[in-house]
Amino acid sequence: MEDRISERLSENEARIRRLCRGCDDIIIRKMAPGMPEPVDCLIVYIESAVSNMMLEDSVIGKLLNHLWELPARDIRRVISENGAGISDSSEFTSLEEAMDAMLAGNAVFFLDGYGKALKISSQGYPGLGVSKAESEKVLRGSREAFSESVKLNTALIRKRIRSTGLKVEENSVGLRSNTVTALVYMEDLVRPELLERIRQELQNICIDAVPDSGILEQLTERFSWTPFPRFQTTERPDQASMAILEGRIALLSDNSPVALLLPTTLNTLMKTGDDYYGGFEIASLLRCIRYLALFLAFSMPGLYLAVTGFHPQLLPTALALSLAEARAGVPFPGLVEILFLEISFELLREAGIRMPGAIGNTIGIVGGLIIGQAAVSANLLSPVVVIVTALTALGSFSIPNEELSEAIRLLKYGMIVLCGILGIYGFVFGWFLLLIHLCRLESFDIPYLMPYVASSRDGISAVTDGILRGPLQKLAFRPVFTRPGARRRYRKNTGQKAYSGSDSKVRTHSENGKTDSRK
Repeated sequence: MEDRISERLSENEARIRRLCRGCDDIIIRKMAPGMPEPVDCLIVYIESAVSNMMLEDSVIGKLLNHLWELPARDIRRVISENGAGISDSSEFTSLEEAMDAMLAGNAVFFLDGYGKALKISSQGYPGLGVSKAESEKVLRGSREAFSESVKLNTALIRKRIRSTGLKVEENSVGLRSNTVTALVYMEDLVRPELLERIRQELQNICIDAVPDSGILEQLTERFSWTPFPRFQTTERPDQASMAILEGRIALLSDNSPVALLLPTTLNTLMKTGDDYYGGFEIASLLRCIRYLALFLAFSMPGLYLAVTGFHPQLLPTALALSLAEARAGVPFPGLVEILFLEISFELLREAGIRMPGAIGNTIGIVGGLIIGQAAVSANLLSPVVVIVTALTALGSFSIPNEELSEAIRLLKYGMIVLCGILGIYGFVFGWFLLLIHLCRLESFDIPYLMPYVASSRDGISAVTDGILRGPLQKLAFRPVFTRPGARRRYRKNTGQKAYSGSDSKVRTHSENGKTDSRK
């Protein structure tokens, strides 16, 4: 079908509504100025990018207000003669160009009987007032963070994915709070069964209020005994956008500056936003360091107890004698030492979080130094235990996702007890239980250990983006979250721009790289 704008407004409106179906953040406002017989016109814009005040204050906005006073026969003539000459306006004859201008943060005006569209320029997507990400800091990449307004948050995602294929489904959850939630996804990438399931889970929620997205996280996941998160939380719009382009769904909640990404896996929780902004060599090294940090956070205290308490023969003689000398005079067994220092560190961490501003950081640093030094000087703890606890804390801090870090901190105490009782056998048994649990765990029917298990699902291997990250040219396929048949994401430029409109020819690429043109 030809992409030119029709002179019949009803045809343009039908095509626009078809393109924007499921985009609740896109406003399609119909008006009828003119007298005595009105002429239909249409304004299309993104709610958070174009304000009503802008429409009133712009030059073309004032022209639109003047149209209400004109006879119907003069409206098209005035628009034709004055529309293109306005400083903040430009004309489009193609619907694709008009929709691109709208997705860039402008308003677009259509008039019945006028075969062109007028762009109403605006300041674009929100920038001022958007805070920096505090809990997910990166060295390279965007510094913007989500706010507590779901409208602003959807606009920050729309700013990065300017396509009508990006759908925003808004719903109200909470019998008394009526909290606005938004499902954000790519229509042609998301798995239909996943989308239908999360829709059903949201509809089944019956609760007084939803003050934060954490309530949605607990009520929409199937209950199971696991501390591992089945939702990935992020306060970064760029990371949410990258997840959406992989076929995942972002769940936003009003009054919450955090987006929930689903489904999730252990691999996605260990990635950071800037893994893809630099070279693959550095990204691979940093990922290896993070997995080493996860091992230290979970295993270091237990491994110390197992080796020093039950199997000192595993250590070199000089190191074993040094550890024995360091523990000389300590009245407590190693298990009590480790538990005492770990719990003390948790108290310091909690106190640092609850205290305001810089006082919290001071308490964490000074408190740790004072308590550790005083305990060693009083011969209550050995210096080696302080070092082991410090390495464990550094490992937990190096895990990118806070929910995963909390899960490892919790399971760490189980490993400490097992190693303190069974020695190295407890260490092996603890890891055995953890791996069995992770192998059985799923997030919305996706194995939690993807891509390390079932790596060739749908006939496409995804191991090039696991612990090691391959070059971007080798990451030609999206992860397993994407619906089958739409997993290719990287290809050579064919010289034609792909348009996601349902009334245009969409150039798609099959998994084997061949081009398929279809309506």
